[in-house]
Amino acid sequence: MASRTPVARRTPGRTRASAGRLLRLPRGLSEELTRFLLVGGAGFVVDVGLFTLLRLGSVGLLEDKPLTAKVLSAAVATVVTWLGNRWWTWGHRTTSSTRRELLLFVLMNLVGTGLALLCLGVSHYVLDLRGVVADNVAANGVGLVLGTTFRFVAYRTVVFRDAPARPGAPVAPEEVPPADDLLVPAEVVERARRRRSHAVPRGPGAPGGTEAPHERSA
Repeated sequence: MASRTPVARRTPGRTRASAGRLLRLPRGLSEELTRFLLVGGAGFVVDVGLFTLLRLGSVGLLEDKPLTAKVLSAAVATVVTWLGNRWWTWGHRTTSSTRRELLLFVLMNLVGTGLALLCLGVSHYVLDLRGVVADNVAANGVGLVLGTTFRFVAYRTVVFRDAPARPGAPVAPEEVPPADDLLVPAEVVERARRRRSHAVPRGPGAPGGTEAPHERSA
């Protein structure tokens, strides 16, 4: 009678753990995303707060000029978010030109704002959804998500990218990512470390090693 090969069964716990490992972002990327969102939130508070302060009837300097107030508040918020992303979110990256970086930052912000306006225009004029709720969903819902996603990718890959190394400059050794980032089980990594620590090079005087030439001749 032919023997049956046992089939390994996946328990629900193992399946959930494997799925969680696959969906987990690398440690560096998750930290950058968290800092990016916090800086963006701070910029939003500065934008709304300064705009409201400039438009207040009692102390507002631009009570009758809402467009001017909005331009000023958006400009200050842009500077705040640039400083936060430059020195905190991607502070570990070097830059070859601060002026170029700031110009690219402003440009990518304008593109992100354009995405929100595009969503609003399609919803309002093409789909004929002209209610206040529909406009908010298009501009501050779908448009905000698309614009934020675009900004994060653009900042990470275009604006705050590392400057190319100069010829002859020493190259730092590449850091090995943690086991979680490589999706390698921790027990496999620990087993490999133990093997390396127990592996002792065998020389002439080591047990099982090769004897010296003068010892063989004697």
